[in-house]
Amino acid sequence: MQNFAKQQAQTREKDKRLLVGITHGDFNGISYEVIIKALNDKRILDLFTPVIYGHSKVLYFHRKTLNFNDFNYKVINDVKHSFHQKINIVNVNNDEVRIEHGKSTQEAGSLAFKALELAVDDLKNHKIHAVVTAPINKSNIQSESFDFPGHTEYFTQRLDSKSLMLMVNDNLRIGVVTGHIPLKNVSESINESLISEKIEILHQSLIKDFGIEKPKIAILGLNPHAGDHGLIGDEDDHIIHPAIIKAKKHGKLVYGPFSADGFFGSDEYSKYDAILAMYHDQGLIPFKTLAFEGGVNYTAGLPFVRTSPAHGTAYEKAGKNIASPVAMRQAIYLALDIYRKRKAYYEMNKDPLGSRLSSDFINDRHSGEHEALKEVQD
Repeated sequence: MQNFAKQQAQTREKDKRLLVGITHGDFNGISYEVIIKALNDKRILDLFTPVIYGHSKVLYFHRKTLNFNDFNYKVINDVKHSFHQKINIVNVNNDEVRIEHGKSTQEAGSLAFKALELAVDDLKNHKIHAVVTAPINKSNIQSESFDFPGHTEYFTQRLDSKSLMLMVNDNLRIGVVTGHIPLKNVSESINESLISEKIEILHQSLIKDFGIEKPKIAILGLNPHAGDHGLIGDEDDHIIHPAIIKAKKHGKLVYGPFSADGFFGSDEYSKYDAILAMYHDQGLIPFKTLAFEGGVNYTAGLPFVRTSPAHGTAYEKAGKNIASPVAMRQAIYLALDIYRKRKAYYEMNKDPLGSRLSSDFINDRHSGEHEALKEVQD
């Protein structure tokens, strides 16, 4: 019994030393408000060590504006100097900045990108264990260095991976085959190979990141009524259905294609561990209807863990002290949970000598994830 208690204490102490980077997003939105509110409970420091990538003067301004005078933090130059049991902030810029609540400015976009860039560099150099991104404005962040429609595409390229945008709230998980593209381009963008790739990423993520041994996945059709046997389009029969059959032949529990309206309207979604939609709004409209308050955007398939609150910059709420921190807090908790589950998965599946992963689990993506779980150097 004493050995068990000692082991539990050691685990808790080790957890405190998990470094989670939090990028500040667009500082004219609600990002600093939800970050401060999410981290304000000191008990959260028993779970991990937060490192904000942002601007200490902006953090001080929001702390004062929101009247969170007991919100204390340490300003550090490098994440390797982080104080455990403290909130840390790495300055991405020391210049004076102009805060304009509710406005989209080039300065806010530029500093949002600098925070992302530094956080990803630290991820790749194993200085932090995971990253949580506060909302960005997809317009003002655009530049020669950031030419992406969103976080997902940026992380996918920077980490040289294939990925899946997966929205998560408790047991509700909805991924999308196509992400931030115009609706008119969806039909020509989907093909059997792409759907199969997304099914594989989702299937592996459910096993490794969520601890579901035999996940059950539902696939939504593209057209109304899933095409009605070709009456309303043939993509469901000629592209989506073959990808489902292929997945089943490889032993996956994959079902569909389902007509999206009836699938969600009849509560059928609750019978599955995850759902794969064909395009952005097909998946995100029902998700945000069912789970907007605590929804989390998780980028499945990356070698590192990245989460984000599912809401946006919410300019209309900025500076009013009315933004809810629930989604930001859930994004942090999910990042921690996935990191630990992924680490446990690889520990369970390594060979008896502990020298390398079992051959059943070796491929480029898995090896990258395993490498990403190496201990962060103090």
